[in-house]
Parts: sequence; C-alpha cells; structure tokens
Amino acid sequence: MIICRPFRSKRVMPFLGLVSLLLLGGIYFALSVHQHARNPKDTTIPNLQQLVEGFKKTITPSQRGEIWLSVDLKATFSRLFYGLFIAIVLSLALGIGMGCFATLEGLLSPVISILAKLTPTAMLAVFFVIFGTGATMFVSMIVFGIVPSLTQSIFLAVKKVPRELVDKAYTLGGSTFEVIWFVIFKQVLPVFINSVRLSIGPAMVFLIAAEMLVGDAGFGYRIRIQSRLLNMNVVYLYLALLASFGYLMDYALKWLNRRLCAWYSAG
Repeated sequence: MIICRPFRSKRVMPFLGLVSLLLLGGIYFALSVHQHARNPKDTTIPNLQQLVEGFKKTITPSQRGEIWLSVDLKATFSRLFYGLFIAIVLSLALGIGMGCFATLEGLLSPVISILAKLTPTAMLAVFFVIFGTGATMFVSMIVFGIVPSLTQSIFLAVKKVPRELVDKAYTLGGSTFEVIWFVIFKQVLPVFINSVRLSIGPAMVFLIAAEMLVGDAGFGYRIRIQSRLLNMNVVYLYLALLASFGYLMDYALKWLNRRLCAWYSAG
C-alpha cells in the first residue's frame, strides 16, 4: 500500500530512480577496480578507459569500411520495429475479435493457447527452414513470440469490459462497429498499452537470440563476435544501449498511457 502523499511522491520518485542507477553504476565500477587491482590487463570487467576505447572502436570505420554502431543499430532496430508493429496490429485484431465474437473465440482460443506455450528460441530451426536467414525470419520470430500472449491479454481485457456499458451503447443506437470502437476499444486501450510494454523485453530476447545464431549484422551478431574475442568493452556498451532503448520505449508507452487514458491512470 502506498501511503505517501501524491505531491511528495512526484518529487521523491525521480530522485530515488537516480539513486538506484548511481548505485548500480557504483557497484560495477567497484568490481572493475577490484578486478584490475588483481590483474591490470583484465578485460572481463572493463574500466572507464576501456569502455571509452570500446566506444571509439564502434564508431571508427572497420577494414571493410563499416561503422559497427551504425550498421548494427539499423539492422537490429529496423527488425524490432517491423516485428513489433506487425505483432501489435495482429494481436489487437485477434484479441478484440475473439472477445467480441463467440465464433472467433471458439475457433482461435485453443490455437492461441497452444502457440503461447511454444518458445520461438526452441523453434529456430523451423524458422530457418521456412523463412531462410533474411530479415523475414527475424521479424517472424518476434511476431510468433509475442502475438499469442499479447492476444490473450487483450482477449481477457475485453471480457472484463462491463456489460452495462455495451448494453447502454446498443440502447443509444450504436452499431456493432461503433460499440467496438467507442466502448470496447477505449476500455481495452490502457491494458493493451501495458501489455505492449511487457512484450518489449521478450521481443528483444527473441531477436537477439536469432541474431546471435545466424545474423550477419545487428546487436546479437556483434555481441557474439566480440565476446569470443573477449572485447567485453564493446559487449557491455551494446548491452547498455539495449537496456537504455528498452527503458526509453517503456517510458514512452507509460507517458502515452497517461495521455490517452488519464481516467485509467487516475483510477
């Protein structure tokens, strides 16, 4: 139970978040200092100078004329955005359709439940055979990985919409489409946004796992290559970028939820 006053929480919470980040950074650099005291040439826990060198390496053209960071950012995040976009649209359509129409629920519910239990990383060989090793395979991994669980979340949210709201909308002369759009979709939207927030992490896991195995560019590919060479200053930099991007996406969706669904946040 939160017993702090709202106006005090708004002032204190950002400060507490900053303290936790500083504490995490302090623990890392304390471990780095301890490790380098034992072995000055250690690369497993890079110090600040080594991290700077790793960053310079990622923005300096390689022998093939490639800038690693630019190539990997374009590859990974284009795949991620395409996969998330397709998964979000598909899940929203399936979840609302199953929740509103009994025929679709009976037809799709067993299939969605079975697919939700299958892990995409265990089916990599299947994706290789069907889609090859191009961009389509990476996008399909993300779609297959998050659509079933995201669809189930939306379906359950539709089922929780008060029946009284639907009946009142029909009483006022609303059509089926209008009831779905103006009543059900608006009620489901905040839950849908929160479900997308929770799906970002799994989507990134599926993508990085695929890039580590068959990618020729991207964060997963670069982490695999550099970890074999023990260039952990590059690996940690890429991990920090992934974590920062995930946090920014999560924060953006939280802000969007507050803007579009103020009634839900207030409740």
